[in-house]
Amino acid sequence: MPALAGKVAIITGASSGIGRAIAEAFAAEGAKLVLVARGPDRLTSLAATLQGEGTSVLAVPADVSDESAVLNVFNRTREAFGRIDILVNNAGTASRVKTEDLTLDAWRSVIEVNLTAAFLCSREAFRAMKAQGEGGRILNIGSVSARVPRVNSVPYTASKFGLEGLTRAFALDGRPHRISVGIIHPGNTESGIWAGNEAQGRKEGLMPAAEVARVALVAATLPPEVSLLETVILPFSMPFLGRG
Repeated sequence: MPALAGKVAIITGASSGIGRAIAEAFAAEGAKLVLVARGPDRLTSLAATLQGEGTSVLAVPADVSDESAVLNVFNRTREAFGRIDILVNNAGTASRVKTEDLTLDAWRSVIEVNLTAAFLCSREAFRAMKAQGEGGRILNIGSVSARVPRVNSVPYTASKFGLEGLTRAFALDGRPHRISVGIIHPGNTESGIWAGNEAQGRKEGLMPAAEVARVALVAATLPPEVSLLETVILPFSMPFLGRG
């Protein structure tokens, strides 16, 4: 039997990159999927592809930094599938701006997508899983920037450090209810986040998003009594240790 048969998973930022790879990996293991992203075109295309392969899929275009949109995602999930077993907080964005040129709007944009959205979705997942009384899993996609920042990355770095704190707080609060919460910190991964900076990515090394999805699948399929709290995955060639 597929490892995720009967499980319902919500994946944010699902239309491309790491989110898409996780959706494909979970679908291959029998999960029912709720795919969430801001842009409807790629989202509906992915949903159609997975449905054609036999996966039960609900596509919900949404800005998950908006509370009302998040509530709608979870309401539609319950209407379609009756429950929520797994949440993957993958939606994210970045800003490469010199500190002295960083505007408050740019700061807020990154923090809202990378951190506030994860809080809103995790809170709703926590409420649903606690009410179900059967536990569940919340998996956050962080970044090695929560360990070693890059230059000109103040909001991104702050958001990923904050996401680790959010992970630990939810993990502690979820423990009495068998709600496992963990975080994966990917290094350089092939995705749209490298747009305009592809040369630097190729120089350092990039790994396929499918490799991050393999780790996410391991975390999602562990026995209920085991939790993957945090892990780092990165290209072997990436100058992570000691980078400036």
